[in-house]
Amino acid sequence: MTAQALAGALADDVRRQVFAAIVLGDADAPAVADRTGLPARQVLTAIRRLVDAGLVTGGDGDLRVDAERLREAARTPAPPRPAGDSTDRVLRTFVHDDRLTGLPAQRGRRRVVLAHVAKSFEPGVRYPEREVDEVLRRWCERGGSDHAALRRYLIDEQLLAREQGVYWRIGD
Repeated sequence: MTAQALAGALADDVRRQVFAAIVLGDADAPAVADRTGLPARQVLTAIRRLVDAGLVTGGDGDLRVDAERLREAARTPAPPRPAGDSTDRVLRTFVHDDRLTGLPAQRGRRRVVLAHVAKSFEPGVRYPEREVDEVLRRWCERGGSDHAALRRYLIDEQLLAREQGVYWRIGD
C-alpha cells in the first residue's frame, strides 16, 4: 500500500470516522455505529471498503487496524518528482488554453508565468507596441490580468526590452 492509497482510503469522512472508532477499540459494526452515530448501512459499507483497502482486518466482532500495513505505507518512499514539476504545477494553475486565469502574487511563481507568456515573442524580432498589445490581449481574454500590466511585468522582469515604442524578447 502506498501513502497515496492510504490517503485515498481515508479521504471519505464516513470511512475516517469508522476507522477512528476501530482504532479506539470498537471491534464490531454495532459498536462502531454507536460510537460514531452513523447509520448501520454506512458503517458496514465503510468497513467493507477499509477491509478492501487493507487498513482493517478481521470479521465482525474482531475488527482491528492492520498496523503492519500502515507501517509499510509509511516506509514506502514517495515517487521522485520530475524536475519541472513545480513549473508545470504553476502553469496548470494560472494558464489554461494559452490564456491567463490570473497572475500569482508570489514573485517566483509570477516569473514562471511571465516567462511562459514571453515565449509568445520570437527572440531577435522587434515588435511595435501595437503588436505586443495584441498578443498580450489574447493572453488576458479570461480576465486574469490586463495587457498593460502584463507588458509592464514583462519589462520589469527583463523578459522583454523596450526602446522608443519597440519591444523585443530578451534571452533565448
